Amino acid sequence: MKKLKRSARLADMMQYLIRRPHLLIPLTLFKERYQAAKSSISEDLQIIKETMEMSGLGELMTVPGAAGGVKYIPAVDLKQMRDWVEELRTGLEDPDRILPGGYLYMSDYLSQPQVVNQIGQIFSSQFRHAGLDYVITVETKGIPLAYATSQYLNVPFVIVRRDHRVTEGSVVSINYVSGSTKRIQTMSLARRSMKANSKVLIVDDFMKAGGTIRGMMDLLQEFEAEVAGACVFVESLATAEKLVENVYSLLRLCDVDIKNKTISMQLGSIFDDQ
Repeated sequence: MKKLKRSARLADMMQYLIRRPHLLIPLTLFKERYQAAKSSISEDLQIIKETMEMSGLGELMTVPGAAGGVKYIPAVDLKQMRDWVEELRTGLEDPDRILPGGYLYMSDYLSQPQVVNQIGQIFSSQFRHAGLDYVITVETKGIPLAYATSQYLNVPFVIVRRDHRVTEGSVVSINYVSGSTKRIQTMSLARRSMKANSKVLIVDDFMKAGGTIRGMMDLLQEFEAEVAGACVFVESLATAEKLVENVYSLLRLCDVDIKNKTISMQLGSIFDDQ
């Protein structure tokens, strides 16, 4: 790369870091990339660090030592995100979203890259220092959220299947009881999809009683994995008895009144301490 003016160097360095979250980058890389003195690179990184913190983009960690460097950790300020999530809540309370059986139509939000990426950043921010190895979800609607979350954490995401696929090789399958319908269902995970003794985060789009998340937790025991936590886009409050606890939700679905065509929602558990 040709030698850049400081303003251009700062912009390029910021982009370089943002595209490589949670990756330790040695200062020598920047020194060689921009043909600049180490002291100049250090000053630039301090400016970027302050800018990131002021703009709510996250934090820039410095790792000392010969093998050290800098690491960008994406994060969000939930107080700044409250208005954005309130807009989501208002949009989801549109009566036209009511489906037969009292279900809620959310697929349009889960297909919008900006919405999905923002939710992924919020989820990842809650577990940015957890030392995760994987983000896991069950097909299919949770896939965009899991992908976005894993992108900000810079870890692979794994998909639990409802049925076995030949292209995935040998699998581990379990039966679990749906918390809402009380029916026995099956889920499976390819043996090659994750290493044993990994630390994982579960992500899903909707939770009623938590049967699916409970099933994933049981399945992960077969891989001797540690579940660091679980995040869902919307959590239903219709079921009093939950099969899992301490699930982070972005929104809570309080009530769907089919007769009067009204939907009542509130902010999720992520905002409980805010």
